[in-house]
Amino acid sequence: MSKIVPVGVSARHIHLSQQHVEQLFGAGAALTEMKPLSQPGQFAANETVEVIGPKGSFPKVRILGPARKRTQLEISRTDAFAIGVNPPVRESGDIAGTPGITIKGPAGEVTLDEGVIVAARHIHFHTDDANKWGIADKQKLKVRLSGERGLILDNVIARVSPEFAMDMHIDTDEANAAGAKTGDHAEIID
Repeated sequence: MSKIVPVGVSARHIHLSQQHVEQLFGAGAALTEMKPLSQPGQFAANETVEVIGPKGSFPKVRILGPARKRTQLEISRTDAFAIGVNPPVRESGDIAGTPGITIKGPAGEVTLDEGVIVAARHIHFHTDDANKWGIADKQKLKVRLSGERGLILDNVIARVSPEFAMDMHIDTDEANAAGAKTGDHAEIID
């Protein structure tokens, strides 16, 4: 049985805590939905911020909502070189000991001591799909990525939850290397 999953290319983005939403956009501010994302309840917000590193900055970095417990910037390795930071590859939420960044919004600025990562490639699985395919949460998979210059990716982390919809997330560097785009498909081969 083929194990085919849809691919989503994850461009640079930021998750903000509610405290930082208000510091950057004003007291009582809330994120507003521009469009829904592949995961239930998640959305690309209308709001953007500037992120500033030691060597450069990116204007208009999209915020993904809803607000989270902790603020986290997810960028590609190429992005990291451009702004002068050296973040580790980590799972979302694992920000201890990572580089910091300055975030600028229309109402203020926030400087983080930590919070910048290159997101580990992963596949979100609904519990039913994972059980059907015999895949466990945190299992590392090998995946064949379709695209103009297809690749086989190792160490793709399975993230299993009844809250998830099946979707593989790779960053822009990985997508560019394969010539892949959102809407393509990948096959779990091991």
